[in-house]
Amino acid sequence: MQIQDILAVTQDEFQAVDSLIHEQLASRIPLVEKIADYIVSSGGKRIRPLLVLMSAKAFDRCDAEAIKLATVIEFLHTATLLHDDVVDTSDMRRGNPTANAKWGNAPSVLVGDFLYSRAFQMMVELKSLEVMDILSSATSVIAEGEVLQLTNVKNPDVDEARYMDVIHGKTAMLFEASTHAAARLLQLDSDTTLALKEYGKELGMAFQLIDDVLDYEGDAETLGKNVGDDLAEGKPTLPLIHAMANAPEADAKLIRQAIRKGGLDNMDDVLRIVRDNGSLDYTRQKADECADRAQQHLKLLPDSDAKAALAALALLAVKRNT
Repeated sequence: MQIQDILAVTQDEFQAVDSLIHEQLASRIPLVEKIADYIVSSGGKRIRPLLVLMSAKAFDRCDAEAIKLATVIEFLHTATLLHDDVVDTSDMRRGNPTANAKWGNAPSVLVGDFLYSRAFQMMVELKSLEVMDILSSATSVIAEGEVLQLTNVKNPDVDEARYMDVIHGKTAMLFEASTHAAARLLQLDSDTTLALKEYGKELGMAFQLIDDVLDYEGDAETLGKNVGDDLAEGKPTLPLIHAMANAPEADAKLIRQAIRKGGLDNMDDVLRIVRDNGSLDYTRQKADECADRAQQHLKLLPDSDAKAALAALALLAVKRNT
């Protein structure tokens, strides 16, 4: 399956989500609506709401409630993007200027708050305390993950276990919450609920690990962001952590200094070191392992086009170049 085949499985429902998104963006404050519409319409893959739809479709229950839950998930994700871009002082996302680059930090943060609030309004309408518990807990974990990442900036002593904890919080948690909340909305049995939850988690981990690789081997035009952003911000991602643990002492020291300093002055040397020590391959291997585990968790689901699409999505997550 290619991405277009995956999207075709929930094409009608996906269009319904898109319509509901734009309906729920309505605000009496024009700037709120303008910024929210800009970031929501900026070309994202919308994988997280897609996970909700496909999870529900796998049990032939992709109804209006599932569409609303998918919209809630997209609003939560978009709110985190607005806030993240301010924290990271990013000026480019998905090939376009970030909202904070166009309108400034304060409006971006406040519109992110608006999207969080709108998401929780819609959550109440679902009338499921279990779903509210999952998503409210997830937003707390995501915030903690972002703070943990912030405390790790320019710290070359972060180890692999600590880094995996960071990416679970800041990225994989919303993938996990998407499939977990969908399962509880459908009131599936505990074993199937756990399987879908773990599928989402492993998919999210794989997705972030490939993002880490692409930061060192992609190009800005393809990625829609600045290559080397992680190094420029002093973020010790897995390719750097692996390289420091396996490179000769002089090379490991160079990476440590590059992380502490931030910026791109040593980008060429860092690229050479992570390649020479197989650090990009190692990170891809870890992503492949996550994707394999994600596919294994789907065994409890009944055979369907949606199940096949979920399995294919795990494979595509680690084969992508954007």
